[in-house]
Amino acid sequence: MARSLPVARPPLLDEALGPGGPIVVFDQVHLSFDDKVILRDVSFTLKTGHTKIFLGASGAGKSTILRLILGLLKPDAGQIFVNGERVDNMSEDDLMGVRHDLGMVFQEGALFDSLSVRENVGYKLFEELNWKPAEANKRVEEVLGFIGLADFIDRRPSELSGGQRRRVAIARAMAAKPRILLYDEPTTGLDPITSITVDDEILKLRDLEGVSSILVTHQLRDAFYVAEHTANRNGGEVTFERASPEKSDEAEFIMLRDGGIAFEGNAGELRAVAARDPYIQAFLS
Repeated sequence: MARSLPVARPPLLDEALGPGGPIVVFDQVHLSFDDKVILRDVSFTLKTGHTKIFLGASGAGKSTILRLILGLLKPDAGQIFVNGERVDNMSEDDLMGVRHDLGMVFQEGALFDSLSVRENVGYKLFEELNWKPAEANKRVEEVLGFIGLADFIDRRPSELSGGQRRRVAIARAMAAKPRILLYDEPTTGLDPITSITVDDEILKLRDLEGVSSILVTHQLRDAFYVAEHTANRNGGEVTFERASPEKSDEAEFIMLRDGGIAFEGNAGELRAVAARDPYIQAFLS
């Protein structure tokens, strides 16, 4: 009997389904709202332990990328894979399983004011995953220690500074040990010094915990800091320093423009392109 030839698949699809493939894949994703095109044939991959940083003007589709990964929106065309599973055609019930491996940090932190820091950080463990109380409390204490806020465990969000609330939001996102963290403008409204403390938590999770990151921001200072620095553990102390060129290459920028990708590459390549691209130059200036 004649054997049928294998059906050719797009390179990104082969990569997504292959062993050791990237943790997030967008393959020619298109999305419109009525006559307005939000994303046009957007394709990219996120490797495990790496970072993608999305830049672009307001309304360029940056936060839409995060909603598509979470399955809160469905594309009109194209395919999206998270952890090797296609999510753009999943039912809501199946998406719940995928979301267990995703942590989301919102622009304003989105903490519950009526709950303590302990209850906020452990909310998913207590209410959704039904962890045993002792196990959940141990994990909450662990992640608060990781971000340096263990002494604030019984305070209310109203008793914290803006930077502390953002760090608690990061602790809540990492409590269930997700492999992917999504950050939507995590430093907006914070002063530069406080912003660095939030950026450092992003670095710690990526470099010490192996978390893959997608960062949406219009704060260029924070974007380049995350791309060009690394966290290291020396004994019991965590230090932050300039990353090697090889490490910096693990953080890639994607500039969105008019629904498409205007640039994709590392920090050095972005600066080089800006010298000859008026749009990117204007955005970075």
